[in-house]
Amino acid sequence: MKHAASFFRAGCLVAVACLNVSLANAQTFGADSIVPQDQQAQSMTSQVQGSDGQQSQQQQGQSVDDQPRANWNSSNYGPVDPNSSQVDPNTLPPFGANLFTGGFRGVMADGLNPGYTIKPGDQINLRVWGGTEMQSVLTVDSQGNIFLPGIGPLNVQGTTNSGLNSRVTSAIKSVYPENVEVYTNLQGVQPVGVFVTGYVKNPGRYSGTPSDSMLYFLDQAGGIDQALGSYRQIVVKRGGRTVDTIDLYDFLINGEMPHPQFRDGDTIVVEERGPAVAVVGDVERPFRYELAGETLTGGDVTNLARLRAGVSHVLLRGDRPGGPVARYLTLNEFRTATIERGDEVLFSADKRSESIVVQVEGSYYGPSRYVLPRDAHLGEFLNAISVPKNMTSYQDVSIRRESVAEQQKESLNESLDRLEQTYLGYPSRTAKEGEIQVRQAELIQKFVQKARQTEPTGRLVVARGDNIADIRLQDGDVVTIPESSDSVLLSGEVTIPQAMVYTPGMNAEDYIRQAGGMTPRADDDQVLVVHRNGAVIHAEQTDVRAGDEILVLPAAPTSNIELATSLTQILYQIAVSTKIALDL
Repeated sequence: MKHAASFFRAGCLVAVACLNVSLANAQTFGADSIVPQDQQAQSMTSQVQGSDGQQSQQQQGQSVDDQPRANWNSSNYGPVDPNSSQVDPNTLPPFGANLFTGGFRGVMADGLNPGYTIKPGDQINLRVWGGTEMQSVLTVDSQGNIFLPGIGPLNVQGTTNSGLNSRVTSAIKSVYPENVEVYTNLQGVQPVGVFVTGYVKNPGRYSGTPSDSMLYFLDQAGGIDQALGSYRQIVVKRGGRTVDTIDLYDFLINGEMPHPQFRDGDTIVVEERGPAVAVVGDVERPFRYELAGETLTGGDVTNLARLRAGVSHVLLRGDRPGGPVARYLTLNEFRTATIERGDEVLFSADKRSESIVVQVEGSYYGPSRYVLPRDAHLGEFLNAISVPKNMTSYQDVSIRRESVAEQQKESLNESLDRLEQTYLGYPSRTAKEGEIQVRQAELIQKFVQKARQTEPTGRLVVARGDNIADIRLQDGDVVTIPESSDSVLLSGEVTIPQAMVYTPGMNAEDYIRQAGGMTPRADDDQVLVVHRNGAVIHAEQTDVRAGDEILVLPAAPTSNIELATSLTQILYQIAVSTKIALDL
């Protein structure tokens, strides 16, 4: 495995180097590496020497895991939901919970489909022409007959709508065999009243036609009770016996559902919900799924839940007669596993990727994105990239990292929370003190509101003096290789914020003086120099370099020394994480 990883990494880096080596007028970091040799990453197959010059325990046969540790919050690993361990099947909606939001009750069927069977009360339009003429609207009587003039009664009860015309034609031609044409049409059907009961929201008797779907009647009753009702056991009863049992999962998944012809007095009973399993995680349908029997297979659950891309593992937990069960299975192993009532199933994309994607910006040749081994380091990556000769600021390389930006944002919010807790709502002892606290509260609220809107850059400083720290890269890193600059930018509380030509030997105070000096609101003790590599240092502690930015922070507008100190610290924190001198 280690040899394979080494070959993979070498192949990636050779490909990067080969891509850039032929570019004209280019220079690589490897020509004069800015990462010291003793800091560069060692190969995973390199030998580790002990302090006495002998081979360490790794070479003596003891296994040492020198692979980078997994960052379970990165895009390469499945996110682990901290709340997943507390899944309660009863808190999940049942599969099909949104079924009765589609308006099934909105349109009543006309009952005139070809398979409709004729029953007493239906009306039939009859026309006869040729050797004899006849036109009439006939009603099916209580015995299921219609009366044909000159012919007599004809039983049509139970005849389908599509077979009605041939049955009437045969009866008429038995008396008028020559030159007679017959046309029949089912003009109207007798409405029916169907009882809907069981675990529905509004049990009762609802009207419709015999050809209306069961969903029409269930929707009139308010739908199935999501807490107790079953979507898989819905019974149609007639005269005390069961005539049909319907499983709505067939309709929800495949659009298939039987269409029994209802009669007046039929009863639809929604049974109590059967055993269920809870399915959560990386699925498109996180629901409580009802079992048709006592068990399902993992494959059945997979088909029901519709997995998202990248799912690789499944956490299966439940209670068995022998005690609690918790198993962590690959997706293939799970497909054959037995799922029982009350089980909890958590799908996750938990397969580690052996490669990362790193982006480059600034002054460089070649593509902007690279696929690298998971344990690639900054030094070997920089040494494989070609850059424009005499146009690149080698010492100002930095990295923008999403996790750093999140940490900076979290730290800033914590500081703002402490500021509010410390100075808001503090009781005043006198009226004068109360007025001062009101003004301070207004100042703090405005400041906090503006400060929370700032977005940290996530800039990671990798500079170590004249060298660069050889850190391990992470997926999504953006490596900045700045182009050489001849300017210095002044911002914040300066009279004329502007960009000025860099002059060797000038310090921050000289540049500020040329820009008209500081504004009356400036804090002359808080002048910062932001280097292009992301480092933020007080002006008196560093030299100004080409491409730097000079930030003059504002003074806290308050006479409260403690509050002013807190505001100044947060202003400095914002300047470091955002390169912005927030205006008070």
